[in-house]
Amino acid sequence: MSEIATTPTPPYYAVIFSSLRTDGDHGYGEMADKMVALASTQQGFLGIESAREGLGITVSYWTDLESIRQWKSNAGHLVAQKLGHELWYSSFKTRIAKVEHDYGI
Repeated sequence: MSEIATTPTPPYYAVIFSSLRTDGDHGYGEMADKMVALASTQQGFLGIESAREGLGITVSYWTDLESIRQWKSNAGHLVAQKLGHELWYSSFKTRIAKVEHDYGI
């Protein structure tokens, strides 16, 4: 996940997940890789970007709000969410935003 996601011409949606981790891996790295692979098979998924240096920020991009709802309720993702609450995160916040403009080189 070290590349900038390729996204279509707006509008589309961004799910911004900011987190602080607990100590230790406890299977986090393996599950994170599984979730990226699973998300990439979901209808409406456009891409993902992630960075961590103390504070972690992961942004996933989606075509529409219904696709985001379906991802949130995906059975595999629900398992990861439960483990996140129990093991991996001391704090987190999820935000959903509509991207109306983007630009870059």
